[in-house]
Amino acid sequence: MVLIKGILSHRPRPGTTKSFTVEQVVQIVAIACEECEKSDRPVSHWTPSELADEAIKRGIVEKISPRSVGRFLKRSDITTTSRSLLVKCQN
Repeated sequence: MVLIKGILSHRPRPGTTKSFTVEQVVQIVAIACEECEKSDRPVSHWTPSELADEAIKRGIVEKISPRSVGRFLKRSDITTTSRSLLVKCQN
């Protein structure tokens, strides 16, 4: 719940319109909380690039850059190292 509040607490800023909905961001962060093996990924932990590919594969978004995924995780105070990610997702 803390992760979702962190994402939603950012106020809109001037500039380009949002490219991703709150629901899409939450779904991408949720993927980061899953084990990579469940998605048949041959990696030990999620990277922004792997998460971007998985979000596209699952049909959450049509396209997304690893940098955008990294920003979502940073706003959620999540890193992609397996130990810190596991602790954050269990809270």
